Amino acid sequence: MTQKTEEITATKRSGNVFADLGCKNPEELKLKAKIAASINSIVKHRRITQAEAAKVLGIYQPQVSDLRKGKLKHFSVERLVDLLNTLNRDVEIVIKKKDTRIQREARTEVVVTA
Repeated sequence: MTQKTEEITATKRSGNVFADLGCKNPEELKLKAKIAASINSIVKHRRITQAEAAKVLGIYQPQVSDLRKGKLKHFSVERLVDLLNTLNRDVEIVIKKKDTRIQREARTEVVVTA
């Protein structure tokens, strides 16, 4: 019996799914996704409805739904940061020199501590 083998090719991922998918502005999309995930986590932890979250955040319920679904094209990074502030979260932006020993482009990263 002859076995037929297929060659499997793999591509090393970049660490940013948006870049891997060829999206425009992948760093911004990754940043927005991480901020939205933090907002969603806080809302979930508070065990409030989308309607209640909308009141707290000062947005409409369908916008809360969009946040939950990751539909973020109508939210700027600045607006998402404002929503985190509304949820009583400090947001710090740290600018530092890229480690030149690492072979990669400079990047934007979100680190969530609470």
